[in-house]
Amino acid sequence: MSRNQLDQETSPYLLQHSTNPVHWRPWGAAALAEAKAANKPILLSVGYAACHWCHVMAHESFEDETTAQLINALFVPIKVDREERPDLDIIYQSALASLGQQGGWPLTMFLTADAEPFWGGTYFPPSPRFGRPSFRDVLTGVAATYTAEPDKISTNVAALQQALLRLATPERGSIPDRAIFEQIATAVLPAVDLVHGGLSGAPKFPQVPMFQLLWKAGLRRADPALREAVTNTLTHMCQGGIYDHLGGGFARYATDESWLVPHFEKMLYDNAQLIELLTSVWQHDASPLYAARITETIDWLLRNMLTDHGAFAATLDADSEGVEGKYYVWSSEEIDRVLPADQASLLKSVYGVTTGGNWEGHSILNRNHRDSDADSDDALAARLIGAKRTLLAVRSKRIPPARDDKCLADWNGMMIAALANAAFVFRRADWQAAAEKAFAAIRDHQSIDDRLVHSMRRGRRQGEAMLDDYAQMARAALVLYATTGQQSYLSQASRWVNVVDRHFRDDLNGGCFFTADNAPDLIIRTKSAFDQATPSGNGVMVDVLARLFYQTGDDLYRQRAEAIVSAFAGQIERSFPSMASLLNSWELLNDAVHVVVVAASGDPAGQTLLTAIAESCQPNLVMTRLSPDDRLPDDHPAAAKLASKIAGAVAFVCRGPVCSAPIIDPAALHLALTES
Repeated sequence: MSRNQLDQETSPYLLQHSTNPVHWRPWGAAALAEAKAANKPILLSVGYAACHWCHVMAHESFEDETTAQLINALFVPIKVDREERPDLDIIYQSALASLGQQGGWPLTMFLTADAEPFWGGTYFPPSPRFGRPSFRDVLTGVAATYTAEPDKISTNVAALQQALLRLATPERGSIPDRAIFEQIATAVLPAVDLVHGGLSGAPKFPQVPMFQLLWKAGLRRADPALREAVTNTLTHMCQGGIYDHLGGGFARYATDESWLVPHFEKMLYDNAQLIELLTSVWQHDASPLYAARITETIDWLLRNMLTDHGAFAATLDADSEGVEGKYYVWSSEEIDRVLPADQASLLKSVYGVTTGGNWEGHSILNRNHRDSDADSDDALAARLIGAKRTLLAVRSKRIPPARDDKCLADWNGMMIAALANAAFVFRRADWQAAAEKAFAAIRDHQSIDDRLVHSMRRGRRQGEAMLDDYAQMARAALVLYATTGQQSYLSQASRWVNVVDRHFRDDLNGGCFFTADNAPDLIIRTKSAFDQATPSGNGVMVDVLARLFYQTGDDLYRQRAEAIVSAFAGQIERSFPSMASLLNSWELLNDAVHVVVVAASGDPAGQTLLTAIAESCQPNLVMTRLSPDDRLPDDHPAAAKLASKIAGAVAFVCRGPVCSAPIIDPAALHLALTES
């Protein structure tokens, strides 16, 4: 019997649509078989719970009875949560791009009964506007073409299939030399907005991998222009409306060039990447602003994003009460009502609150309008603490944005790594404990043996893990190994990498597929090194393999890393802005500064050496922790130095095949790590 079938799903996004009059089906063999039996095209709608324009299209079209009747009569409608099924999303986003259209969400694609795309778009309005046709006209036009002009459909299907095959077969090339990093940094710098930071234009996304590349190049070349491009970007983001100045955490992106107006959704992966970059830059600049934003963002994470078993939820919605940003914005009059006059005046001055507002009649709290960095003024910051606490308490009584509390293995891996690294740098045992608890939650609840599960919500596991899940969780394990010295993390990372090697590696053309060799119901296995909203899985795998090469001494890991880079190297010269993660990881493989620390557990001298490492800005750091009884592989450059008995805590700094003499003085270790 035809009805909406989403009520038994786990995804909050799918459940949001479970009461639509549209007869939505979840993706799967049953829905595809139904389309074949009925000889109907498929209407595929892809979105996610925190997506504002997904909500808009739902209210305008999917909740409309007339539109729903049209959909139900002409199509087999399928709803997909892009966070739960990124494997499907990447296929059909790529198909849309091949049609010459801008991708995004909601994604609206039309497929044959065999799930082959033939046309699509993103948001369609209920009546013609924004230069777009009405959704009803699109529905009737597509259905008519599907029935009356099958040759046209077949032609589109064939063209898109060829385009998808080309995208899944990247161009191989020679391993790039080190000069490529200098060339890329030089080429990217002119695209940076030197006033507001970020890449020029609007909207503005954090683009963390690209700015990591610029930061590393700026340190390597001692180039103040490159470093300033990064710090200017981070400072404007930290002071802009994209940052939640009361509750902590960064929104997905800004709709304007000055970082004032955010798209208010908060994503776990954006905050993970920004914590990691801010931590690296803080190690060099010791900026109080960056330290504050790292701390406030982690406070938000542990306050608002923890799930019952200790892993992290995926997103917070952009909307509350059906209005984008309503939870976060203020009026001047409201602030006057809840704060004493002197506090209200100060806060409004610092955070740019005016009578007319700075966005749709309301004010988004921000500090970019100020000429000076007020966070450096300790007295002013102290005066603001009470006012900010009061506003946060008032805000907490509003109806909050919905939380998508599913746990995604890849996004959790990103946050675990960032949190563990920040814990090490800032010497925060509570952050370290939270990172380890989240790791255990994914390892113990979202895996069967060593095969990960991509998503889990309220105890229900969903979906085969993809490359990004294994890559990000393996990287998290290796960061935890470096920060704790526990060998179990190193062993777990090796096991997950072995799963990738068996089920994801492309033995014919190199690189790793996004999906495993047993993934069902897909028309193609995609393979890419392009960063999307998150770093590319292939790029992160090179990082993982590089760390394993240094930490184990096994040259097979280096060979595998080089094979991945070679599989995509032919694209680097013309596509490097989209391949920053791969390039950052390739630099780590080539130019890692490998620190071997030998110390008994709890040895105070060992702790002082670790503190010296934490206070050193070395983005290409790889750390191996050993007890006095441990040994390195015979061919490791530091093995011979460890062969002789060394009393007490000691460190070696290795660059390539050359390792330093034993270092026992923390100041000498800091110098060895920061010298060019």
